[in-house]
Amino acid sequence: VIRTIRQYAPMIGHYHTAGNPGRHELDASQELNYAGIAQAIADTDFRGFVAHECIPTRAPGLDALADAQRIFAR
Repeated sequence: VIRTIRQYAPMIGHYHTAGNPGRHELDASQELNYAGIAQAIADTDFRGFVAHECIPTRAPGLDALADAQRIFAR
């Protein structure tokens, strides 16, 4: 994923994230390292939008979105 981001960054206008598996929180239970992905996106000087699709597994659900925002706000 990170290699693809770096290779095609000039052609990417929007990122869409979702936990894998299950489109849940972007935490250690997911297969993808979203902290690393977020850093790779930032390293390309991307100034567009990152959308996050999330089906929270813990309450309140807004905590999951706040966690995702913290990961991508670095």
